[in-house]
Amino acid sequence: MGFDAPVVAGTLSTAIFALSTLPMIVKAGRTKDLSSYSLGNLGLSNVGNAVHSLYVFSLPAGPVWVLHSFYVAVALLMLAWYLRYEWRASGEGTRKRRAAPVGAARLGHAFVRRRSSRG
Repeated sequence: MGFDAPVVAGTLSTAIFALSTLPMIVKAGRTKDLSSYSLGNLGLSNVGNAVHSLYVFSLPAGPVWVLHSFYVAVALLMLAWYLRYEWRASGEGTRKRRAAPVGAARLGHAFVRRRSSRG
């Protein structure tokens, strides 16, 4: 077996891209906060992945299959989590508004008080 630079590069880039996605998945799974994502983006990502699968899986098996399969799984997971935690949890499918963090609210009120006390 010889050294096949394109396969090594594909394997290495697949690992790098997968690792770069893991913090997003871990944070979304831990916090259940997907408010920074949009249903349109997640839906189109899944449709795009489905169409792109026709191309990817027509290629010989290799690192691109692994990477694309990973992206398909992540896109499906993120869409499922979005529907569960953001969209459906709000009642009617409308996005719920989140309160500002306590620290941000305190800072905002302190700023208002300081400005108004100056006269």
